[in-house]
Amino acid sequence: MTIDPGLPVALAVVALLAVTVAGYLAGRLPRPASPVLAMARAVGQLGVAALVITAVVRSLVLSVLLLCAMFGVAVLTTVRRVEAPRAWPWATVAMLSGLLPVVVVVLATRTVPPTGLALVPVVGIIAGNTMNGHTLTCRRAFAALREEHGQYEAALSLGLSRAQAVEEVVHRRVPEALVPGLDQVRTAGVVTLPGAFIGVLLGGGTPAQAAAAQVLVLVGIMAAQTVTAVVAERLIGRALLLPDDLRASLRP
Repeated sequence: MTIDPGLPVALAVVALLAVTVAGYLAGRLPRPASPVLAMARAVGQLGVAALVITAVVRSLVLSVLLLCAMFGVAVLTTVRRVEAPRAWPWATVAMLSGLLPVVVVVLATRTVPPTGLALVPVVGIIAGNTMNGHTLTCRRAFAALREEHGQYEAALSLGLSRAQAVEEVVHRRVPEALVPGLDQVRTAGVVTLPGAFIGVLLGGGTPAQAAAAQVLVLVGIMAAQTVTAVVAERLIGRALLLPDDLRASLRP
């Protein structure tokens, strides 16, 4: 089974986009044109991505460079989303701490061959979800530090260090950031059929091969997000991974 670009796909996309905009308007959500702009951007980006991947996927060196570029975009995206652009080096540290062990494991066990055709989709999926985990962790942690600044001050007054005081506020928020990833694993094959599973089936693989590929990706995502969240929490506690307003207000 394949989905070929053409009039049927165009009609389906336009109809679904119309449903999305109608939902925005009915719900009086802000910026109802944003789905249209997002879709236009996605079409352009996917078109370019398809051309680039086709050009580089047969070369391992070029594939690694492409993955590095994709990771760089992921870092820039997450620091903008959490409003901490100056903390990009520490966001990089947190995300690499989660991503690199997963890549090492899948290569060392030979579950994924060291070829561009295999690495680009698998590492790309895990890197994207690592970015999501980092964004959720930081957004929840930063919101907690702003909303519960009094608790932070109280912890300092009791003699706790800055890192300990920050942990008192943000530690319970970290598991919340991991809930979407855990739910994705729990409901795989029951509520959802994730992308890697469908991709292998559409590519002609057996259901067993599709299930094995998806389990590998899901566990890799779970591991990467967990390590990223833990490292991000430590960096937040040391006042390294923070937006400017919190960096100023969390002086010990």
